[in-house]
Amino acid sequence: MSRYQPPFTITNQMLSQVAETGELLGHWAARAGRASPLLRKENRIRTIQASLAIEHNSLSTEQVTAIMEGKRVLAPLKDIQEVRNAIIAYEKMDDWQSHQLADLLEAHKTLMIGLVDTPGALRSGNVGIYRESQLIHMAPPASQVLRLMGDLLNWLQETDLHPLVASSVFHYEFEFIHPFADGNGRMGRLWQTLILSEWRPELAWLPVETLIHHQQERYYQVLGECDKISDSTAFVEFMLSNIISALKDGIDDLSEEVSEQMSEKKNRYLTEQESTILNLLADNPLLSAAKIAATLGVASRTVERHLKALQRKEKLQRVGANKGGYWQIK
Repeated sequence: MSRYQPPFTITNQMLSQVAETGELLGHWAARAGRASPLLRKENRIRTIQASLAIEHNSLSTEQVTAIMEGKRVLAPLKDIQEVRNAIIAYEKMDDWQSHQLADLLEAHKTLMIGLVDTPGALRSGNVGIYRESQLIHMAPPASQVLRLMGDLLNWLQETDLHPLVASSVFHYEFEFIHPFADGNGRMGRLWQTLILSEWRPELAWLPVETLIHHQQERYYQVLGECDKISDSTAFVEFMLSNIISALKDGIDDLSEEVSEQMSEKKNRYLTEQESTILNLLADNPLLSAAKIAATLGVASRTVERHLKALQRKEKLQRVGANKGGYWQIK
């Protein structure tokens, strides 16, 4: 076991949050397997947009989508570069191991290339974090960063803590050490997602960052409160509450998509009589509802209802007027 132990306390609230998350993950996993690539893409876009918005990036989800699709966007070049870097970084997550310093440095280089002078390098100078000209956190001296990160990564590799708790503790300790000259916030959020995805792959595209963005002031407030007492307990509880909320929102989104898929599937299903009508129209597109009804031995209104259903299911299209027109099978 690592001799280094980050200061925090396992609370009853944490235990309840871990248990609730486990239950929600069961529902999430059951639905995630049926989730479309489109929904996963949308969640990834929301994750990237929210994480960068916390760092004052101005791009909307629509603009992030456009960049992901290779389209041109009118926006500050720096903001566009940040989005492009983040898209690549989240795509490369599977290539990285959370306890490896080399992977951490490569991830920072990917996120920050073209934005800072030394992407992928630990800071060489001392840094303080200011909010409106007020110093809110003085990071450890630069001479201690390599040792502190080594201790933290070794602890992460060896700890037997639940990944939900360990990932949140790591996130806080990472922000406390502030190992890079810039990009620590987005790196901390990316790395917590990586840690969680190593435990449960489906968590790689759960947009927790969106909820953090909506609680940005609280996010920084909790970080500051933990700094004052040198204990990350409150931050762990805060992150777990956001993971729970993200799962609940995600389950709702997945349930909605599955319902839409089932409805679409139902709409594509043809009844026996609808199939018969299509076969008749394939042989003679000029048939009227009355002639079809006479052939089938049913009322004209029944045939008209089936014709409307076939049009709604995009199997049939009317070309021209009711008189003089014809049916076109799609």
